[in-house]
Amino acid sequence: MNIEGGCYCGDIRYSSKGEPQASMQCHCRECQYITGGNPNVIMIMPLDGFEFTKGQAQEFKRNDIDNAVTRLFCNNCGTAIGTKTPMRPNSIILKVGTFDDPSIFEPKIAIFASDKQKFHYIDKNVKSFDKRP
Repeated sequence: MNIEGGCYCGDIRYSSKGEPQASMQCHCRECQYITGGNPNVIMIMPLDGFEFTKGQAQEFKRNDIDNAVTRLFCNNCGTAIGTKTPMRPNSIILKVGTFDDPSIFEPKIAIFASDKQKFHYIDKNVKSFDKRP
C-alpha cells in the first residue's frame, strides 16, 4: 500500500509504503485530548517505508511519564501527523485525517473502549477491546 498525505496548510507532505500493521480506532482518554474529543483513527505502518517528502514535522514528547510517545505535528498549522511509540520502534502511527485519500481507512479494531464517550461510535462489525489486545 502507498499512502500519501500531509498537513492542513501544505507545509508538510509524506509518503508511506508497505503493508499496514494495524487499522484502528483508539478511544483512550489521551487520544481524546489529542483529537479534541473524538477517538483517534489511525493506521500503523512500517517506519522504514515512511518519509517526509516536504518539510519536517515538529516533535513533542512528555518527559513526566514512562514510555512516552513522540507526537509529530506541523509547527505552522498544528495538524497532528502521527506518532512514534517505544512499544513499536519500527513503526509509525499515522492519523487518517492527514491522508490524501482517507476513504482507504477501514477500522479492524477499536481499543480502549472502556474510555469511550457516549457520542463515540464503534461499528458493530469492528472488534472492540476495553484496553489494548
